[in-house]
Amino acid sequence: MPKSKSKRNRYVPPPPPKPKPSPAWIPYVFFSLIALGFLMIMARYLFSTTFAFLDSNWYLGGGLAMVAVAFGIATQWR
Repeated sequence: MPKSKSKRNRYVPPPPPKPKPSPAWIPYVFFSLIALGFLMIMARYLFSTTFAFLDSNWYLGGGLAMVAVAFGIATQWR
């Protein structure tokens, strides 16, 4: 007598492999870039009247770029 469809063995695909853990330096770089970025942004606004070289918008852009790169690194952290 033939087997019913519910009694047949069905193909079960193997589970996907787990991703490798991140290198140990990823969190250090992430937190360092966040801290340096915020320090650059804060220095631009707090000390721009005292120090003339901080009056440039390059410090603001550099700080924002560091924070953006840090968030990009955070997406790779497992």
